[in-house]
Amino acid sequence: MKRALKAQLDVETTMIDALIPRFDTDKLASSYQSAVPFPHIAISNFLDDSFAREVAESFPSLEDVQAMGRSFKAVNEKGKTQVTDSALFPPPILRLHELLASPEFLARLSTLTGIPNLLADPEMVGGGIHETGPRGHLDVHVDFNYIEKRELHRRLNVLIYFNDPWEDDWGGNFELWDKTVSKCHASVSPKFNQMCMFTTSDISYHGVTAVKCPQGQSRKSFAAYYYTKEAPENWDGNASNTIFKPRPEEKFKGQVLMPLQSAKYRLRQMVKRLIGRS
Repeated sequence: MKRALKAQLDVETTMIDALIPRFDTDKLASSYQSAVPFPHIAISNFLDDSFAREVAESFPSLEDVQAMGRSFKAVNEKGKTQVTDSALFPPPILRLHELLASPEFLARLSTLTGIPNLLADPEMVGGGIHETGPRGHLDVHVDFNYIEKRELHRRLNVLIYFNDPWEDDWGGNFELWDKTVSKCHASVSPKFNQMCMFTTSDISYHGVTAVKCPQGQSRKSFAAYYYTKEAPENWDGNASNTIFKPRPEEKFKGQVLMPLQSAKYRLRQMVKRLIGRS
């Protein structure tokens, strides 16, 4: 029984290594954990090239994604659609989802990040297939930090890009900002087979610049988010939703549009609570 289990695990590890080549986690751990403004890393050629192209070719069109997923039209998040139901993933994308949730890959992530006992999210809250069309954007923000129903603390984001081609002037860069959103410390182009990963916290401000690709193109990525049952160090016990902040040049948005958006959100939440009581 033990031998059979070990043989099965060895086969699974070999398959993962073939599709997600083993990176030097020990060597990269120091770089990741000491990165500024918060722990992060970008890895090129993250997946086996043929597998990455298979995933990219299986991505649904923007129109199909919009038909099956959730699209965002708010001031802070516009033109993006996400598909979180893994039952709707094409086979190569489903395989990627399963690999990113495997015990072997979780162990690699824990070694690299220094976060033990990481858990993948089978419900893919906010994750999965992401596509953003021309003129879409995602303002700078920190993510929600806790799933109350399942008592899960959000700890880590992994983003993999599947855009080939992707020109620099098409925008859509992934940005990492300091806690006051006054300085951008890193900007990564969403080019094919690039992976970005960062530790989520109350200071992990990040966003996506305006997407300026031509009609018929879209910014494609796959997102996997990871959690722990244990609370992160220095957690104050307060669960928070996604918090947006304006970039330094976005004064009108910060002073007018974002407050209006927040007021609309609070009103919707109040109406839902009132309906729930009736």
